[in-house]
Amino acid sequence: MSGLTVRDLVVRFGATAAVDGADVDVAPGAVLALLGPSGCGKSTLLRAVAGLELPTAGTVAWDGTDLAPVPVHRRGFGLMFQDGQLFPHRDVAGNVEFGLRMNSVDRATRRRRVGELLELVGLTGYERRAIPTLSGGEQQRVALARALAPRPRLLLLDEPLSALDRTLRERLSADLSSILAETRTTALYVTHDHDEAFTVADEVAVMAAGRLLQTGAPARLWRHPADERVARFLGYRWFVPAAALRRAGADPDSDWPADDQDPAGSPSGAPGPVTAALRPESLVVDADGSLSGQVVEQRFTRGGTTLLVAVAGVGEVGAWRPGVGALTAGTPVRLRLVPEATALISPPPPAS
Repeated sequence: MSGLTVRDLVVRFGATAAVDGADVDVAPGAVLALLGPSGCGKSTLLRAVAGLELPTAGTVAWDGTDLAPVPVHRRGFGLMFQDGQLFPHRDVAGNVEFGLRMNSVDRATRRRRVGELLELVGLTGYERRAIPTLSGGEQQRVALARALAPRPRLLLLDEPLSALDRTLRERLSADLSSILAETRTTALYVTHDHDEAFTVADEVAVMAAGRLLQTGAPARLWRHPADERVARFLGYRWFVPAAALRRAGADPDSDWPADDQDPAGSPSGAPGPVTAALRPESLVVDADGSLSGQVVEQRFTRGGTTLLVAVAGVGEVGAWRPGVGALTAGTPVRLRLVPEATALISPPPPAS
């Protein structure tokens, strides 16, 4: 496979395996996000790809060529970090053109490339601005332009937006997705933010304790996490038999199993119980809903109320009620299942 290929990668720090047997593929023009909590090894994996960490075992290759003997500055990879690491003594243009200067690109070409990239990142006319006068979001745009300037064959981004506030992060992640797509940049993107990963990446690899747990398109991960561990990291909080929800009156889509042993909707095709993974948005309070239950407790959250509801035959599960307004414990409610906000976890495939 052309592009980036990582096989059986292990990175140890003493007795600790920061990366433990990782396999990664990033096709040309694609963006893969490494998604996981702090300390899971995702940044170490990225640094091993860059050549900044020495693997204990395994291989990192580009277009089939092993990169072990290739130093960092010869790999043709671009790097973008959380704080941008801009040069405060250079203006915006000086930062963006730095890699071009290092590659002995002539002045006219440098100037033209800087103008193109500043337009791309929404900073036209900022060439002479001093770095300390820029906002955090503007500085990260400059850092992105600088990383893209030499046209790297792979762009490595390590938590590039995590220092920004949520509103700005949401806006810049959408912009970043568009920029990477427009430039057809191959990228490996490290983040702990689910929304950021799903917005930017073509595929997402969920990582925990040094191991890659599941890799797939965002929609696939969202609807069919490999197991409860992946589902919990993605924000699902309640786990019940899918068939029990159907028997209790839920009206899901056709992927759902009709009984506990039905493998319908199971990616593995394995017989056995299929689990429904729920988050508060999976069940919505609706007077016409097909499920009935009683309120156990409630708490107010941004834009609405999260309820804990006891549903007969199912158990206590979360539900979402738009807006605010107290519902005392014991209040009967009707709930509507939202299949698009619900995941199905298949039984593991039979051992070979």
